Amino acid sequence: MQRNQLYHKVLVYLNSLTFIEDSDFTNLFTGKKPNEIVLHLDPNQIIEDDFLGAKISWINEDKTLVLKIRKADKRRVLRPYLQHIHSVSDEFDDKKRGLKLHVNVVDHQGDRKERWRSVPFTHPSSFETIAMESDLKNKVKSDLYSFAKAKQYYHRLGRVWKRSYLLYGPSGTGKSSFIAAMANFLSYDVYDLDLSKVSDDSDLKFLLLQTTTKSLVVIEDLDRYLSEKSTAVSLQGILSFMDGILSSSCGEERIMVFTMNRKDHVDPAILRPGRIDVHIHFPLCNFTAFKTLANSYLGLKDHKLFPQVEEIFQNGASLSPAEIGELMIANRNSPSRALKTVINALQTDGDGRGALNLGRGSCENGSRKPVEEIGEPSGVFCKEGANAVKELKKLYGFLRVKSCRKSQSFDLNSRQNEG
Repeated sequence: MQRNQLYHKVLVYLNSLTFIEDSDFTNLFTGKKPNEIVLHLDPNQIIEDDFLGAKISWINEDKTLVLKIRKADKRRVLRPYLQHIHSVSDEFDDKKRGLKLHVNVVDHQGDRKERWRSVPFTHPSSFETIAMESDLKNKVKSDLYSFAKAKQYYHRLGRVWKRSYLLYGPSGTGKSSFIAAMANFLSYDVYDLDLSKVSDDSDLKFLLLQTTTKSLVVIEDLDRYLSEKSTAVSLQGILSFMDGILSSSCGEERIMVFTMNRKDHVDPAILRPGRIDVHIHFPLCNFTAFKTLANSYLGLKDHKLFPQVEEIFQNGASLSPAEIGELMIANRNSPSRALKTVINALQTDGDGRGALNLGRGSCENGSRKPVEEIGEPSGVFCKEGANAVKELKKLYGFLRVKSCRKSQSFDLNSRQNEG
């Protein structure tokens, strides 16, 4: 016996209609989330629906759903109506299912089955928590939303339904949190690919074959792997992974994300359109991003010390959003003290660090403004002045070394701290 998938889709669709909330009889169930109440059809309940001007009714009869439609409307409405049910139910299923983070493991036994291990993906980052100009935020969200709805468009062009992003900039500027925000926005699983645990080019292809649709396939610090040659995978293997026949054939509705600290020393063949569709620069913090951080961490929209901070930024000093965010969270009980701590840190460790390009980042559709990310706290209290950022650097360095020994990709230690 095979389960009737259409029955499930119709049931999900009908339970989503507002008609159920207005009906005289319905069943109440607790949902999977806390305090969630779910409404379900009552036996023998009649549900009415409208589609393309036609009146449609459903009757729930003894675990059988009966569809009633006028004969005059049947040929015109039935097929598009069922397609509409498919799309709506799939959207609801995507929202209800829990996201997962998959990491690849070393193949000790020579058996390539189950090379991915997964845990629930619960990272809280979202586009609402990212320090980004509203214009740029809307462009990124619009680009992702357009991709998710573009299946027919890609097929009409004869192209594979996938897209690729390059996030580049110094450490601590929010690239990993941006990836988490993308996953949460699209309700996509994340496949965090650690190249140091890949034995050769064919192993990389096999790992790609085991990924699923509706997923983000992530390789972090790609420039480090290429420059240090710390992986058994060849450059040709990486190029094939990005846009080869296999990557075009093993599944659709997939987004590939690559991160780098710098891209100026990377082989241009990696960065060409088709392999990388969108480039987003993550610079060190500027004054605009600083005000967003101050609002998020300290609840400050303005302060008498803001002009002094702005002047320091204009003189070329800067720190990463993560460093500034940590100083703010450590002194969150006194906003004035937090701002003074940031000023002292900018005047010491921040001198000369603002020389990076704070202009507009590039994209296939034209220029984009830099993306900045709110720095996430690590929970360690920081001292004021020159020692503050130095202690932060020691802490982040310790976490980076430990995480690199275990997994070169998603920094699980920093992600725990972010949570």
